[in-house]
Amino acid sequence: MAPRAPRRSPLAVQVLQLLDEEPMHAYRMQRLITERHKARIVNVAHRNSLYQTLDWLLRAELIEVHRVEGDPGRPERTVYRLTGSGRSTLAGWLRTMLSTPAQEYPEFPVAIAALPSLTPELAIELLAERVRALQEELDRADDEAAQADRMGLPRLLFLEHEFLRTVTAAELRWVEAVLGDLRAGRITWDREWRPRSALASHDGRRGTTLET
Repeated sequence: MAPRAPRRSPLAVQVLQLLDEEPMHAYRMQRLITERHKARIVNVAHRNSLYQTLDWLLRAELIEVHRVEGDPGRPERTVYRLTGSGRSTLAGWLRTMLSTPAQEYPEFPVAIAALPSLTPELAIELLAERVRALQEELDRADDEAAQADRMGLPRLLFLEHEFLRTVTAAELRWVEAVLGDLRAGRITWDREWRPRSALASHDGRRGTTLET
């Protein structure tokens, strides 16, 4: 029985996509991901994660060893290539990823839900820091877009950056609006409000009305 295919991950998809272009070794994969600015969508800061992904894909028979390169005085490099199963798996993954919104659990909404654990003053300070960080991200995205335009890159090769910039800009507008409401006192709370709110929410689920 063939090994079960690995769980889909952004890095696994990127590796299969690179090998769909041509056989290559891990060092070239990491270099291309960096040169093409794909490090914004997959994490290759630690090369070990790339080797772990390659090992998974190899055991799942989605890739195979094409050849081993060795030059005098340099370590050997294993060149991988995509298998037929790998190509069909990549196509299936992409169909799902493009057509079906994934149920993801990013950290930021969790932190927003936990704002009552902080003071409004601290929430304002931290969200102001986030606004500055988001603006820096937008500035970098604009610089990368300008560079891609100077290089004459087709829009197709830069669509994920366009998407990420749009999402970042939308988040920035939302955080700025919430920050404005916090500073104006339109959103506020205190330590006494928290237990009353939690108790009201709990009793509300049970259909009980609190007496004040």
